[in-house]
Amino acid sequence: MARNRWFILFIGILVMLAAGIVYAWSVMASPILKEFNTWTGAQISLAFTIMMTAFCVGNLISGFLQKKSVPRVFILVAGLLFLIGFFLASRIASLIGLYLSFSVLCGIASGLAYNTTMAVIGRWFPDRMGLINGIILMGFGFSAFIVGIFYQAFTPAAIGGWRSSFVFIGITIFIVFVICSFFLAQPGLDYKPPSPAKKKAKRVNPVAIEASPRVALTRPQFWLLYLWCILINAGSLALVSQAKFIGNQFETAIITAANITTAVGLISIFNSVGRVILGHLYDIAGRGVTMLTTTCLLILSGSVLFFALRTNNFALLAVGFILGGMAYGGVTPTIAAFMGSYFGMSHYAENMSVVATVLIPSSFGSAIAGSLHDASNSYQSTVYMMIVLGGLAIAVSMLIAIVDKNTLKRKAQG
Repeated sequence: MARNRWFILFIGILVMLAAGIVYAWSVMASPILKEFNTWTGAQISLAFTIMMTAFCVGNLISGFLQKKSVPRVFILVAGLLFLIGFFLASRIASLIGLYLSFSVLCGIASGLAYNTTMAVIGRWFPDRMGLINGIILMGFGFSAFIVGIFYQAFTPAAIGGWRSSFVFIGITIFIVFVICSFFLAQPGLDYKPPSPAKKKAKRVNPVAIEASPRVALTRPQFWLLYLWCILINAGSLALVSQAKFIGNQFETAIITAANITTAVGLISIFNSVGRVILGHLYDIAGRGVTMLTTTCLLILSGSVLFFALRTNNFALLAVGFILGGMAYGGVTPTIAAFMGSYFGMSHYAENMSVVATVLIPSSFGSAIAGSLHDASNSYQSTVYMMIVLGGLAIAVSMLIAIVDKNTLKRKAQG
């Protein structure tokens, strides 16, 4: 049983690689905009915002129905929704068609697969929550890089060539999910994770409780985490949704479209790296250090991109994308570790699905960034937005420490 959990982890990574394809939207959207050249940046960014909302709906469905079904059902349904969503998207002739097919159907599919996989893997690895969450989330983030490279290479350059690529993507994800659904299973009730050869002192949160979503929602720490996630995610999603378009400003005879796609892919690569590093950092250094590090990475990203745009320096652009990817990568393992350490594992799947709704307000970061560009005709507005949101996030993180201190004081006095 102990050995099997590593195979389950491998299956979980495959599922997350497929489910994370929705984050490749800025690359997939580029040829769509060439065909529908009357659509604005704000309109195409809204597709991403709607998709993230649908992602949260899929999370909630999976989280609250997990105890009534088996993981295989959710993975199969997700695969079918991806197949239908990409097929219908390949036939669109309007924005509404894009929103209903890609944004809604594929968004729900991604959310179903995401929450189901997180819950399953969490139960197999309760002894390594930070690191394992980082690894499984790495697969989700790395998907956009893989898709970006292959999508750019194999999508026909002709107007409308993206349509055949969408059909292929839908079929591929469906096949992967069908195969993985047979292996992604919960551990038995008698399962106990293997004890490490050398036991280390476990970092215990002194304000931790076992809480259902109804109780967690009454705690200020939950809402401060929620606000922090909105700020970091909104700044990160502003970058993710605009990255390809920002990169296009650097295109020259030397810096080709392929170079720009690779640079955009750095966001996904270091998003994945950040999930592992910052997830492990949470285990060894705690919430405060991890949140501060993540926030500073977002501010640094915005600052570097500011100078990249001012100086037309492609190397600085790449560095800015790397830092932004790391910042974005820090959010999801922080959420996973925070919810486990503050509110326990008894209601982990439900609590994770509730906090995942943070992506609904966060996703407006991409729409706001698109609108700011339409108004200013400059992507400097995007980097300003990232820096301001990062500054606010630092203040929120400090508030969590203050609330924790006051909670401990009340416990000591009570």
